Amino acid sequence: MNNETFFSPPVHHGRNIKRLREILGVKQEAIAAEFMFSQQAVSDMENKALIGDEILERVAKVLRIPVEAIKNFNDEAAVNVIANTFNQSALLCNQPIINQIDKLIDIMGHLLKAEQEKNTLLQQILAEKK
Repeated sequence: MNNETFFSPPVHHGRNIKRLREILGVKQEAIAAEFMFSQQAVSDMENKALIGDEILERVAKVLRIPVEAIKNFNDEAAVNVIANTFNQSALLCNQPIINQIDKLIDIMGHLLKAEQEKNTLLQQILAEKK
């Protein structure tokens, strides 16, 4: 037998991340939020053939899959890994997708409430001094 019979295409971590992300319905923005960088940076990462283990581990954590699923991806194996490890209830309880605008609105709401409470206290103090 010659070695060409056992040839497998080279690993492309970025393409594997993209494919798994799409299968799981996770947007690039979710990964970008975890890494605190832009969606474009995630797109660039998905074009890289090889990605370091530390980054792969963080991406796997966001996708809630084992790192091996990214490293050894093929459609059939990935479906089996996801079916055996993906927990739908975990997704409902602890979603990794963070909407930056919603978070900002929430923070602004808390700041507004604190400012209103401060104004109420100042008005009470002024009323007591009269």
